Amino acid sequence: MLDAEDVRRIALELPGTVEKERWGHPTFDVSGRMFITIPDDQTSFAVRCPRLERAELIAAEPEKFWVPPHEAGSNWVRARLAALDDADELYDILVDSWKQVAPAELQ
Repeated sequence: MLDAEDVRRIALELPGTVEKERWGHPTFDVSGRMFITIPDDQTSFAVRCPRLERAELIAAEPEKFWVPPHEAGSNWVRARLAALDDADELYDILVDSWKQVAPAELQ
Protein backbone atom coordinates (compact mmCIF):
# COMPACT_ATOMS: atom_id res chain seq x y z
CA MET A 1 0.00 0.00 0.00
CA LEU A 2 1.21 3.50 -0.82
CA ASP A 3 2.01 5.91 2.01
CA ALA A 4 3.28 9.42 2.67
CA GLU A 5 6.89 8.26 2.28
CA ASP A 6 6.12 7.24 -1.29
CA VAL A 7 4.78 10.75 -1.95
CA ARG A 8 7.94 12.25 -0.43
CA ARG A 9 10.29 9.97 -2.37
CA ILE A 10 8.66 10.65 -5.74
CA ALA A 11 8.31 14.39 -5.11
CA LEU A 12 11.98 14.76 -4.23
CA GLU A 13 12.99 12.94 -7.42
CA LEU A 14 11.39 15.69 -9.53
CA PRO A 15 13.86 18.35 -10.71
CA GLY A 16 14.19 21.42 -8.52
CA THR A 17 11.91 20.10 -5.75
CA VAL A 18 12.53 21.07 -2.13
CA GLU A 19 10.65 19.98 0.95
CA LYS A 20 9.42 22.58 3.44
CA GLU A 21 7.32 22.36 6.55
CA ARG A 22 4.20 24.53 6.52
CA TRP A 23 1.28 24.39 8.92
CA GLY A 24 3.08 21.60 10.75
CA HIS A 25 3.19 19.20 7.80
CA PRO A 26 5.38 18.53 4.75
CA THR A 27 4.96 20.51 1.58
CA PHE A 28 6.94 20.38 -1.65
CA ASP A 29 7.93 23.34 -3.83
CA VAL A 30 9.59 23.89 -7.17
CA SER A 31 11.01 27.35 -7.91
CA GLY A 32 9.32 28.69 -4.78
CA ARG A 33 5.83 27.44 -5.71
CA MET A 34 4.09 24.75 -3.71
CA PHE A 35 2.73 21.77 -5.66
CA ILE A 36 2.13 19.06 -3.02
CA THR A 37 1.07 18.98 0.61
CA ILE A 38 0.68 16.01 2.92
CA PRO A 39 -1.97 16.74 5.58
CA ASP A 40 -1.61 15.66 9.19
CA ASP A 41 -3.20 12.21 8.97
CA GLN A 42 -0.86 11.29 6.06
CA THR A 43 -3.52 9.08 4.44
CA SER A 44 -3.93 11.52 1.57
CA PHE A 45 -2.11 14.32 -0.21
CA ALA A 46 -3.12 17.52 -1.98
CA VAL A 47 -1.98 18.58 -5.45
CA ARG A 48 -2.66 21.43 -7.83
CA CYS A 49 -5.57 20.89 -10.18
CA PRO A 50 -7.31 23.48 -12.36
CA ARG A 51 -10.76 24.12 -10.89
CA LEU A 52 -12.53 23.43 -14.18
CA GLU A 53 -10.91 19.99 -14.40
CA ARG A 54 -11.30 19.25 -10.69
CA ALA A 55 -15.08 18.76 -10.69
CA GLU A 56 -14.79 16.32 -13.58
CA LEU A 57 -12.02 14.40 -11.84
CA ILE A 58 -13.97 14.11 -8.58
CA ALA A 59 -17.16 13.07 -10.40
CA ALA A 60 -15.27 10.36 -12.30
CA GLU A 61 -13.44 8.94 -9.27
CA PRO A 62 -14.99 10.14 -5.98
CA GLU A 63 -13.38 7.27 -4.07
CA LYS A 64 -9.95 8.73 -4.97
CA PHE A 65 -10.41 12.48 -5.14
CA TRP A 66 -12.19 15.15 -3.09
CA VAL A 67 -11.93 18.75 -1.93
CA PRO A 68 -12.44 19.77 1.69
CA PRO A 69 -14.81 22.73 2.15
CA HIS A 70 -12.00 25.11 3.16
CA GLU A 71 -10.21 24.42 -0.17
CA ALA A 72 -13.29 24.76 -2.40
CA GLY A 73 -12.13 28.06 -3.89
CA SER A 74 -8.58 26.89 -4.55
CA ASN A 75 -6.83 25.10 -7.39
CA TRP A 76 -6.15 22.04 -5.22
CA VAL A 77 -7.60 18.55 -4.99
CA ARG A 78 -6.89 15.79 -2.47
CA ALA A 79 -6.20 12.15 -3.29
CA ARG A 80 -6.61 9.18 -0.95
CA LEU A 81 -3.44 7.09 -0.98
CA ALA A 82 -5.27 3.82 -0.28
CA ALA A 83 -7.52 4.34 -3.32
CA LEU A 84 -4.73 4.76 -5.87
CA ASP A 85 -4.04 1.84 -8.21
CA ASP A 86 -0.27 1.80 -7.83
CA ALA A 87 2.95 3.83 -7.66
CA ASP A 88 2.69 4.67 -11.37
CA GLU A 89 -0.64 6.42 -10.80
CA LEU A 90 0.84 8.30 -7.82
CA TYR A 91 3.80 9.35 -9.97
CA ASP A 92 1.54 10.61 -12.77
CA ILE A 93 -0.56 12.68 -10.34
CA LEU A 94 2.52 14.25 -8.70
CA VAL A 95 4.19 15.02 -12.04
CA ASP A 96 1.02 16.67 -13.32
CA SER A 97 0.97 18.97 -10.29
CA TRP A 98 4.72 19.67 -10.63
CA LYS A 99 4.31 20.61 -14.31
CA GLN A 100 1.73 23.24 -13.38
CA VAL A 101 4.33 25.30 -11.51
CA ALA A 102 7.77 24.16 -12.70
CA PRO A 103 9.58 26.55 -15.02
CA ALA A 104 10.04 25.41 -18.62
CA GLU A 105 13.78 24.90 -18.19
CA LEU A 106 13.14 22.14 -15.62
CA GLN A 107 10.54 20.30 -17.68
